[in-house]
Amino acid sequence: MQQTSTQTIKRFRFPALLLTALLVIAPTGRAESTGDKIVALQTQVQQLLDMMQRLQSTVDSRFGLVEHLVEQSTDNVNKMSTLVNALQQRLNAQSESSGSKLDAVSGQVQSVNDSLDELKSRMGKLDKQMQDLQAQLQNVPAQPAGGAPASQQTAQSSGDSGGQASAQQPASGQAPPLEETYQSGLRDYNAARYDVAASEFGDVLHYYPNDDLAGNAQFYLGEIEYRRQKYKDAIKAYNAVLEDFSGNPKAPAAQLRKGLALLQLKQTDAGVHELRSLIQRYPQTPEALQARSKLNALGIRINPKPAQAQ
Repeated sequence: MQQTSTQTIKRFRFPALLLTALLVIAPTGRAESTGDKIVALQTQVQQLLDMMQRLQSTVDSRFGLVEHLVEQSTDNVNKMSTLVNALQQRLNAQSESSGSKLDAVSGQVQSVNDSLDELKSRMGKLDKQMQDLQAQLQNVPAQPAGGAPASQQTAQSSGDSGGQASAQQPASGQAPPLEETYQSGLRDYNAARYDVAASEFGDVLHYYPNDDLAGNAQFYLGEIEYRRQKYKDAIKAYNAVLEDFSGNPKAPAAQLRKGLALLQLKQTDAGVHELRSLIQRYPQTPEALQARSKLNALGIRINPKPAQAQ
């Protein structure tokens, strides 16, 4: 703007100088008759120069004002940018904090589920012992007249009971007891004795592959690897639960932990897909609620946008 005003002044100043030069070199024959005109012209030229100077001053002042406004706008933009960056950092910090809290809550929920499983297993074992005791009491006959001796009937009853117990065991005589092995695995898992727990859960899978507790044991093998931060091995174990024990009560938890393990491996798309699939397959489960909270903490839509037709 200042350059333009300077060019304007130069444009008006040149004709004025040219006019002055012409007046200087004009013939003097008519000096007396045209003296008043020359004075009038010089006065007009001076007035024009004064106007140009005032215009220059006005332009300079206006340019200074505009420059000051531009500086103020720049300062405001810089302050706004600083505020936005600070707000973004706070949002990121809150998101990370929410994610950490969610992981902690998820771990606590899983610990509660583990304790419930252990309690259920103990109650089942106690119920079985009570049933066995009741059956033994019912099989104790009174001394019948002319019947076989009580010792013989007791031995026969013991033989039948032993036959039933052996029928429940696998073919291998080396197999450990199912309930005790599973319970021992849970105790060692909760006590962070992961190597021992993995061996015990492996025995459950090996000797009792068709039992309902086999799916639980497979899930806890994945949990052991997750706690060890061996997320790829954990995902393999969770996949075994989802593929081989799809009807097991641990299937929703296995899919949730699989999605979290994928997120830990920075495979965000696969992890988000797994969490969304969990919400669709098991919408009313606590695991689905945790999946929704995780997606919200990541700022990701629970239901993806439908693809637009091309």
